[in-house]
Amino acid sequence: MPKKRSSQSGSNSTTAKLISRINKFGQNVINNRNFKKANEQNTRTSTHFTYDDDEDDEVFVLTAKQKQQLQRNEFLESLTKEQLKIEAKRRGQKTAGTKTELLQRLGYKMSLRHSSSLNNIRQSSGQMKISKSTPNGSLSSGGNNVEKERLRKEREGIKLWTHPILTIKYCVLESTTLFQIYKRSLLNHKKTIALVTLILIAFFTLWYIPGKHQIYVEWIRKNAFFVVYWVGLGVISSIGLGTGLHTFLLYLGPHIASVTLAAYECGSLDFPEPPYPNDIVCPDEPTNGFVPSLWSIMSKVRLESFLWGAGTALGELPPYFMARAARLSGYDPEDAEDLQEFEELQKKRELGEKLNLFEKLKLGMERIVERVGFFGILACASIPNPLFDLAGITCGHFLVPFWTFFGATLIGKAVIKMHLQKIVVIVAFSEHLIDKGVDLIAFIPVVGQKMQEPFKAFLTNQKEKLHRGKTLKHKGNVLQKVFEVFVIGMILYFILSIINSLAQSWHKRIHKKTSKKQRKIAKD
Repeated sequence: MPKKRSSQSGSNSTTAKLISRINKFGQNVINNRNFKKANEQNTRTSTHFTYDDDEDDEVFVLTAKQKQQLQRNEFLESLTKEQLKIEAKRRGQKTAGTKTELLQRLGYKMSLRHSSSLNNIRQSSGQMKISKSTPNGSLSSGGNNVEKERLRKEREGIKLWTHPILTIKYCVLESTTLFQIYKRSLLNHKKTIALVTLILIAFFTLWYIPGKHQIYVEWIRKNAFFVVYWVGLGVISSIGLGTGLHTFLLYLGPHIASVTLAAYECGSLDFPEPPYPNDIVCPDEPTNGFVPSLWSIMSKVRLESFLWGAGTALGELPPYFMARAARLSGYDPEDAEDLQEFEELQKKRELGEKLNLFEKLKLGMERIVERVGFFGILACASIPNPLFDLAGITCGHFLVPFWTFFGATLIGKAVIKMHLQKIVVIVAFSEHLIDKGVDLIAFIPVVGQKMQEPFKAFLTNQKEKLHRGKTLKHKGNVLQKVFEVFVIGMILYFILSIINSLAQSWHKRIHKKTSKKQRKIAKD
């Protein structure tokens, strides 16, 4: 009994000490706020300490808000993991995770760790000067920022149509470097490679050996290709690879439209397999006047739509992991332009700079994701909007749990958003609306009659293709040729953009190596 009382009294004293320290920290925060209000009137003419370093010409200025954050960082760093859990529980936050995650959850700023250490080094060495600060008290890095901006503009100018030889050279060098990097990475996972190789050998052996198992092998092959095809298109649409390529407009949308037109023309959804889904042909059996409904057409294309939506959700994961790693490690995100843009937007908001409408909308979406959590991410993912591009970065930056982010994104994109898009396409390509739309084209002044004929010919040709045994008149259709040229142009632009992106990555790589060497020489 005495031992229990002593341990209980010890834990009570620890909790009491922690509460007293928290109260003391709260009082310091109040004092800092009062100090900030008292000095707001003198901000424009106030003098700040700046620290001059001989190694680089960076100028460092601490604002009142950053000083307050440094005090908060020092307080949180002094707590143990158990004390951090108690503080997180007191604030109504999750108590699971590593000490770094707990620190981030409680408002610890990794980006100020380097600033505070730099401050202490320069104060101790006595290299302190007085200089006039900028009106908003912002950080200025002089020639360093100018050099970064110059390199960024130079990098953006490396394109096939402006510097073809240099672009091809850089593209080849970057491709070779990436090949070597991935080769080394694969060699570090020899067991996994061996297992995958054995599975592939076993599959191809079963594929070429005749027998009853060929039915199952063919079923696996066909469905595996189907899944990889639609998920891959979704991933490409999400990441874009610098082109903004949206595969819904090029592949899934036309597929849904074709199924809709075929359903009304054939009076059935039981298309023979094969050739469906590669090609759509009306069934030979009579349909007895069947009229397809909206829900029956949606059910027919549900699987490919879900897989495409799941692919777009998977495409949001790389920026999420990148931003999460950046927040936990506190590194400078200059290698990732999207993350750098997000950090600059955060700085603009903290410094009270003027934002345009698009930046305000981005920050509004960020607040929704941060405060509402799962349902906020679900709402943003369910509505087609260009602002969701920063959702992965936002969730990673605020350390949103993986399954909260991915679960909401998957449900929003693959279920809710895809059903909305399917309804729009099916309704737009229903038989009566298509016929009415073609009739309305004739009312366009001057060119109406000329535009109506290609549309009618295109629809007639598509309907004739659906019926077996009919001899088709092979006539050139202007509308079909225009669409084919558009698709080919998009694919070519996609390839050219990949070449440009690889060349720009090599430019960034070589200048990053150069800057590292210069910093190393300066330190020596």
